[in-house]
Amino acid sequence: MKPRAIVLRAAGTNCDLETEHAFQVAGADAERIHVNRVADDPGLLNEFGILVVPGGFTYGDDVAAGKILANELTTRMAEPLRRFVERGSLVLGICNGFQVLIKTGLLPGWAGEEPQFTLTDNLHGAFEDRWGWLQPASECCVFTRGMTEPVYYPIAHAEGRFVARDEAALDRLVANDQIAFRYAQPDGATGDDPLDFPANPNGSARNIAGVCDTTGRVMGLMPHPERHLYATQHPRWTRGEAGEEGHGAQVFRNAVAAAVEHAATA
Repeated sequence: MKPRAIVLRAAGTNCDLETEHAFQVAGADAERIHVNRVADDPGLLNEFGILVVPGGFTYGDDVAAGKILANELTTRMAEPLRRFVERGSLVLGICNGFQVLIKTGLLPGWAGEEPQFTLTDNLHGAFEDRWGWLQPASECCVFTRGMTEPVYYPIAHAEGRFVARDEAALDRLVANDQIAFRYAQPDGATGDDPLDFPANPNGSARNIAGVCDTTGRVMGLMPHPERHLYATQHPRWTRGEAGEEGHGAQVFRNAVAAAVEHAATA
């Protein structure tokens, strides 16, 4: 049986169709469902093994990017979401979805602590719309399983700068293997010192582009893997720079494989 993925949408979501398609191509039975349906009937979550909060500008990014949807999830669905995660289901947040997961506290997953991280305005104060290189950086994250080479993803955000309360919080991410992706040079070179723009497009601390929880089953990232499923989506594919498939496809295949694996052992 195919694993089922729920792609949560709300006013302002604009990447739900692409994300639904990405999971379908990867072998999942994906369905877009409005947040109000789930809030009214939280039992819907029991029918799915993967929850995705896709990119967009939910509720116009009023107050702060992803903040209103995050508040909606914590006030209307906190307990069902907690049970969903505790039973080993997967959660993925892309761009605005990453902002939502950070602001709900689902990432980095330290329950009961004061917020240690946020995603805030890009350092240069402008919206970034470009392609960029990332280096997969976590061995525990199921979404990056087997990924060792740098990947090339589209970037589109104004509040993508990952910042921490202090260096100790960043050190804990490293110690727990929770940095899923780092912004990188084309050869995958990265490090703790922020790379020069545009390699690091927003000034994120330690070049962090995505993080996971300690289980590796909840991940958020700012760039858009769902926008690079096919070689022909590469901006220079006619010049022969694309591979056989888009670099984003593996993330979704990994998610589907992890969901199948978990269902078989649950």
